[in-house]
Amino acid sequence: MRPSASQSWLLEAPDWIQNGPGWLNDIGYDIYKSFIFDDRYQMYIKGLGNTLLLTMLALLIGVVLGVVVALIRVSWDKNHMEMQGVGKGVLGFCNALSKVYLTVIRGTPMVVQLMIMYFVIFASSRNKILVGALSFGINSGAYVAEIIRGGIMSVDQGQMEAGRSLGFGYVSTMRYIILPQAFKAVLPTLANEFIVLLKETAVAGYVGLADVTYAGNIIGGNCYDYLFPLLMSALIYLVLVMFFTFLVGRLERRLRNSER
Repeated sequence: MRPSASQSWLLEAPDWIQNGPGWLNDIGYDIYKSFIFDDRYQMYIKGLGNTLLLTMLALLIGVVLGVVVALIRVSWDKNHMEMQGVGKGVLGFCNALSKVYLTVIRGTPMVVQLMIMYFVIFASSRNKILVGALSFGINSGAYVAEIIRGGIMSVDQGQMEAGRSLGFGYVSTMRYIILPQAFKAVLPTLANEFIVLLKETAVAGYVGLADVTYAGNIIGGNCYDYLFPLLMSALIYLVLVMFFTFLVGRLERRLRNSER
């Protein structure tokens, strides 16, 4: 819309916006006030950097936590009948703890977990990136754990028996024989988990973390028009998802070719 007297700052817009056709003039003003005026595009750049950093850290935490939980659950399922003594008790306790973790994390909304972490557990911290990475990483770890557990269980039992027959212990067999095959099987699914995690970080604005969605929301409030700012946020996510989906597709093709 054309600027009112209270929006005289929009008169600083370029001539092609002020003197263009009516519909182009209106769209031009919307674009100008949403992205160009006062260098507001820089908020999107900063938000994109925070979004990517948050996603990478959360994925790293999620993969490490997921591997640990998956190994605990698989080890208990495969060996608890043969184990005795303190080792069985410790592994049983860890397995029960892992089940509670999976149930709670997968059964509660991500945004609630984020707010509990920021406003309760880490109430004294103002490092929003770190708190966000821990929150999203712990949440992602629950799903990664089930993905990896499924990959380990899909490996033929004969692989474990072959490793043991060669003199490897249980840990060595898992490390050198089972886990490499499991990771290869679930790598595309893990890559897709990264894409899902990227989109889930859009709720980070609930704790004031300046990500892409937060930038669009703030700019929309400043210019009293949310259409173009939020469309820009959506477009950034769409481009990122399309790019990473392309990479996942290439990864899947390379894995298929390596099996021939």
